[in-house]
Amino acid sequence: MTARRVADTRRRRLIEAMKDAGLDAVVLYGNAWQNDYLRYAADFGILEGEGIAVVTSDGETTLYLDDSFEADRAAVECPGLDTVVTDDIVADAAAAIERLGNRRIAAGPKRHLPYGLARRREENRFDDATPILDRLLMIKAEEELQAVRRAARLADEGYAVFRNAARVGRKDYELIAEIEAFFRANGVDDNFMIIGAGGLEVRGMAPPSGKTLKAGDLVTTELTPCVDGYYVQICRTLVIGEASEAQKKAFAVYHEAMIAGIDAVRPGITAADIAKAENDVFRRHGLGDYVTSEYTRVRGHGLGLFPDTKPHILEDVTTTIEQGMSLIVHPNTYHPEVGYMVLGDSLIVTGEGAEVLTTTPRELFSMAADRRAA
Repeated sequence: MTARRVADTRRRRLIEAMKDAGLDAVVLYGNAWQNDYLRYAADFGILEGEGIAVVTSDGETTLYLDDSFEADRAAVECPGLDTVVTDDIVADAAAAIERLGNRRIAAGPKRHLPYGLARRREENRFDDATPILDRLLMIKAEEELQAVRRAARLADEGYAVFRNAARVGRKDYELIAEIEAFFRANGVDDNFMIIGAGGLEVRGMAPPSGKTLKAGDLVTTELTPCVDGYYVQICRTLVIGEASEAQKKAFAVYHEAMIAGIDAVRPGITAADIAKAENDVFRRHGLGDYVTSEYTRVRGHGLGLFPDTKPHILEDVTTTIEQGMSLIVHPNTYHPEVGYMVLGDSLIVTGEGAEVLTTTPRELFSMAADRRAA
């Protein structure tokens, strides 16, 4: 019932935004990798194939899917939708658009539209729906933020499971198996997760490769559980055995940088201001080279119906931070003396600053090296 209430709130906000923009309909595309734009309107998370939703200003929504099993699932999970299964979703969606006649229509997200829809968008001079949806996705209603908070509680609990699973002799995929079992048992329908294990040779995180944990390894991860469609992320680093002085000294820089980034968060600043606050800490410690694109992708990002969404926290991103956004601040990067380290907390932007959601201690965890795999 809670998820349905959140979906109703989203649809109401979308219709209001369409009316404000003078739009009669929007056409939204999604696939199994990224479907946040589509899910915002249709409340359907695609697992296979592609989908297109056509939403009119009176709230009528038709969902076109190219997979019959997905259509069966949509009929059960989204009974309020008119669901159509088709061998050619672009052609059928285009025919539906033609039936709308001479109306003002927007389509998006622009960067992901299939060629057939993108061409039609140019020929018919459809508006770009991307900016409208981006704003709705970034600045959330209170019902959406409550879902984000629920996901944060499970992110903390999930990291405790991960930490306790780490011991000498275990494979990296075994840690992930324990996390997935825990999340699925607790109502998490998706979890984006990557991992790193080792020392100086580790330059980032990736899917598990079968690496065996050994004493002295830094083990990094980001967990991103999804609750009612909303993702929250936590990033932490642990050591198998006692942390070395070099590891402790390095971690202190990441801790300082994350605090600086979170302290910078408030309405009216830009994403660039947050990134600069983090990066300046590394620069003060002589590590400025390691906040470049050669070693790190972002210093944080938005969270919501996709695990890595706008705004991206980078020094060249001028998006204004506003109340109601949910973000993660994470100064994750390579350290030349110890290897790759991560530390990140999710938050909601309030009128005064940041409501930090994840509560796992901000420390370099040490897991006893004599704890062996069973």
